[in-house]
Amino acid sequence: MTIREQTEVMELGMLCEDACTSKGTGHRRRSEPKCPIRTEFQRDRDRILHCNAFRRLKQKTQVFLSPVGDHYRTRLTHTLEVSQIARTIARAFRLNEDLTEAIALGHDLGHTPFGHSGEDVLNEVCPYGFKHYLQSVRVVDYIENDGKGLNLTYEVKNGIACHTNKVAVTKEGYIVRLADKIAYINHDIDDAIRAGMLKESDLPKSAVDVLGHSKSERITTLITSILEGGVEDIHMSDKVKKAHDDLRAFMFANIYKNSAAKAEEAKAKDLVERLYAYFLKYPEKLPEEYRNILKRFDKHRAVCDYIAGMTDVYAVNLYNELFIPKGWNH
Repeated sequence: MTIREQTEVMELGMLCEDACTSKGTGHRRRSEPKCPIRTEFQRDRDRILHCNAFRRLKQKTQVFLSPVGDHYRTRLTHTLEVSQIARTIARAFRLNEDLTEAIALGHDLGHTPFGHSGEDVLNEVCPYGFKHYLQSVRVVDYIENDGKGLNLTYEVKNGIACHTNKVAVTKEGYIVRLADKIAYINHDIDDAIRAGMLKESDLPKSAVDVLGHSKSERITTLITSILEGGVEDIHMSDKVKKAHDDLRAFMFANIYKNSAAKAEEAKAKDLVERLYAYFLKYPEKLPEEYRNILKRFDKHRAVCDYIAGMTDVYAVNLYNELFIPKGWNH
């Protein structure tokens, strides 16, 4: 038996009956020879880790636009925290940790520059609309690997597509959805406190009395509540979910829509809108890989894909190059 086959047999003996085991699953749009070492979901995890879109997450906004400081979250660090929380839950439930990790690492590959501000603009100007979770699937299907895509398994792509507002076909996919919620609320509180916009004492007492008075305590409470409910019906207890939802509502009212946190949002939206209009007018200025997308799909799709893939820094630099006059040297 190969190492992969040994792993597949081991999974059948160790994972719970609700787990998506590697043997008999992991189907791809294009068939490929099996790896002698890695399972299909391990291969997907590795493909995501090595792709261009994953590396770009390090310079994409999470919440705070252009923060000054090295310790604020980016899309990359958010992704890693989601992966850690999801893997903890998957291991405790004896679900497939490799599938869980692959979904978690790929769930935000399609996110725009400037966080949800960029997403909102593309959703307005692109005739197809724009949702980052669906764009993440486009990235792995049509954009990465010179347009050939990563040829990921159905189970991983389904988990990525369903991580925001739909129920995935696997328990592993549903876990990532919950882990995403747990991660972003708690690390955004951490970043807001670091920015001086919040103090721990500002958080709603009724929520933190249930969840805990530190990031670590809150994450532990949320994970524990999920585990206590069992793998058959994965959910938080009513008491813990209400506390989580109250904390989320507080963050929306005080941070996510707060003018101090979003001071540059109007500029970012205008930047994305002007870049979109420019490349729609001059599609020949698109990089070659996106001109190929134009031929394969259409102009709007190519421009949308190009802008969605930009980092914050790249978008700002490109905007300056296209629209800001430069000094003249005679």
